[in-house]
Amino acid sequence: MTTLGIYHPGASLLHRAPAGAKLAGLVVALIALAAAVRSPWQLIPAALLVAAGFATARIPWRLTLGQLRPAIWMLLFVGAFQVIFTGWQRALVVCGVLLLSVALAALVTLTTKVMDMLDAVARMLAPLRRFGVNPDRVGLVLAMTIRCIPLLSGLVSDVTEARKARGLGFSLRALAVPVVVGALRTADAMGEALAARGVDD
Repeated sequence: MTTLGIYHPGASLLHRAPAGAKLAGLVVALIALAAAVRSPWQLIPAALLVAAGFATARIPWRLTLGQLRPAIWMLLFVGAFQVIFTGWQRALVVCGVLLLSVALAALVTLTTKVMDMLDAVARMLAPLRRFGVNPDRVGLVLAMTIRCIPLLSGLVSDVTEARKARGLGFSLRALAVPVVVGALRTADAMGEALAARGVDD
């Protein structure tokens, strides 16, 4: 399973671009994508541009699909809701924009080291220090968030494999309870580790 935060080494133009510029470009691209795509056919040129970005960065297609796969369940839920209340065309637009947004975010994480992203965020937030914002604390929160995504994915995978090994069928409650308990235990362990290193709440 591939997760947010994985870095695919390379020497492409996207790999060499500054992390701050890529994050700013991501924000602009997401805003433009949400504002410009109003009909299903407009998804085609947007998808071609995103695909061109992955091709330029020379990201393997299997790795690309692995980044998009976790969003499928969310898209199915959102799509079903949109079809019922707004129609299939609107559902296609909403799901397409969400999928392309996930792809753009994945492209940035695949071509940018995590520490470079955190340093860029800290630099961008530095002027807000006078208003009480702690850039280092924000960077720590982002680092922990990125780290927790694969941890939670691993918990879900472990619980699912354990149920399969016991020959048990799918049950949302039986899946959710062990995952929530494991997540709480992991959070407690991380909190204790931070407290032991002198990091307050």
